[in-house]
Amino acid sequence: MFRDLPPYAQTTQDPFWSAPTPSHWSMQPGLAVLQENRRKNDGLIESRVLSLSYGRVVVKPVEKQHGLVPDSYEGYQILDPGDIVVRPTDLQNDQTSIRVGHVKDHGIITSAYIGLRPTGGWSDSYAYLYLTVVDSSKRIYGMGSGLRQQLGWSDLKRMPCLVPPAEEQAAIVKYLAHASARIDKTIAAKRSLISLLEEQKRTAVSEIIGRIKGGNRELRHVLSQLVDCEHKTAPFVEDGLHWILRTSAVRAGLIEWSGAYTTDAVSYESWTKRAVPEAGDVIFTREAPVGEAAVIPEGRKVALGQRTVLMKVRDDVMVPQFLVYQIYGGMPRARILQATQGSTVGHFNMDDIGWMRVVVPEVDRQHAVVAQIDEVVQRSDEAMSTTRREIALLQEFRTRLVADVVTGQVDVRAIAATLPDAPESIDNTVSATDDDLEEALSEGEE
Repeated sequence: MFRDLPPYAQTTQDPFWSAPTPSHWSMQPGLAVLQENRRKNDGLIESRVLSLSYGRVVVKPVEKQHGLVPDSYEGYQILDPGDIVVRPTDLQNDQTSIRVGHVKDHGIITSAYIGLRPTGGWSDSYAYLYLTVVDSSKRIYGMGSGLRQQLGWSDLKRMPCLVPPAEEQAAIVKYLAHASARIDKTIAAKRSLISLLEEQKRTAVSEIIGRIKGGNRELRHVLSQLVDCEHKTAPFVEDGLHWILRTSAVRAGLIEWSGAYTTDAVSYESWTKRAVPEAGDVIFTREAPVGEAAVIPEGRKVALGQRTVLMKVRDDVMVPQFLVYQIYGGMPRARILQATQGSTVGHFNMDDIGWMRVVVPEVDRQHAVVAQIDEVVQRSDEAMSTTRREIALLQEFRTRLVADVVTGQVDVRAIAATLPDAPESIDNTVSATDDDLEEALSEGEE
C-alpha cells in the first residue's frame, strides 16, 4: 500500500508548499476553514482538565494536577471533540515539540493555547492532519511574531489552506489510518525486540557481577560529586555545539544522541554552573524513567537535561563503566525496580541515589569484569542500535507519507476505496508513541 502511489494528473504549482498540488483542490485562507475558539470557563462551569502532551490532547488525571497549576481554572477555554489545539508559544527556542493536538474529550485547557474549530470545507480529521504537516514541515516557525515568535490567530487566519473535495478528504483520512496502523505494528515489534535484547543484556550482566566476591559501600562514598540537574528546560538551538542530555538520550547503558538536543554557549554556561560533565562521568536518570545510566564519552560538550543526575566517580575506587554495569545488573537494580513498582516511570530523590549500595572490588578486578561484560553485550548493543535506527526511519517515513498525501503529492483515492473503515483513531497517524517516551518528551508542556 506504500509503493507506486500515482501522482495527480493535473496540478498547479503552490507557493506555500513549493510543490505542485491538485488543480481541483482550492486554496483558501485559514479564516475560511477555521474558527477561533472563544468559549471561556467563566464561572468554573467545567472541571475536566485537558493537557497537550506530545501531540495528544488527553484528560489530565486529578492526581497529576500538581506543580505548575493555576490557582483557578477560571478563564480556561472550553473544548469539544473535533476541536484542534495549537501550542503557539516560544517558536524561536523550541523547534522540537509537537504543537498540534486533536481533541477527543470535552474539557478545558489553558487559554495560552489556540483552540480551533474546523468549519467551511474542512473535516476535523483532515484539518488536524493538515495542521500537523504545517508543524512537521517547520512552516509554523516562520509564522509567529514578536521577540519569542508568538503565534496568534491573526497568523493562522491568513495561513494558506488546501481544501480537497469532501470525499477526497475522507479518502485521505482512511488511507493514512490504515497506513499508520501498519507502521505502528512494525514499530511495536521492533520495540519488543529491543526489550528482549535489553533483558538479555541485563541478565548476562547480572550473572557476571553476581559472581563477584567482596564488600559493598554506599554509592555516595565512591563519588567525588553527585550533582542534580537544573529544574527547567534549556532552550533548543539548531546546529548548536553544546548538547543537552535528556532522559530519552540514555538507554540500555548507551547515550543515544537522537534523544538529545543542542543549545548555545550561553545556555551551556548557565546549565553547568553546578558542575561541568566530563568524559568518564556517569549520567543517571532519576525519573521518566528512573534507572538508566551511561558513561559520558569524549568529543562533545554536554549539560544535564531535566530529571538527570551527574555522578563524578572517584577513579581510585570505581571504574565508571563498572558502575554503569552495576546499575543495570548489580545491587542498585533491586532498588530501581522497587522504585518503579506500579509505575513505568518511577522516581528517585538525591538521597535515594546516594544511599544505593554497590560492590567495590579492587580496581584491577573491575577492569577485568568490564572487559568480560563488554564482549558479552557488544552484539546486543549493536542489534539494539540498528533497531532504533530502523524505528527512527519508520517514523520519518510516516511523517513524509502524511505530508505527501495531505498536500496532494500522491493520489490515494483508488487504494482508499479498497480499504475497510479506518482501523483506529486518526490521531495515531502522527503521534504513535509509548507512554514512557511520551512522558519523557513532554517536559514543560501543560
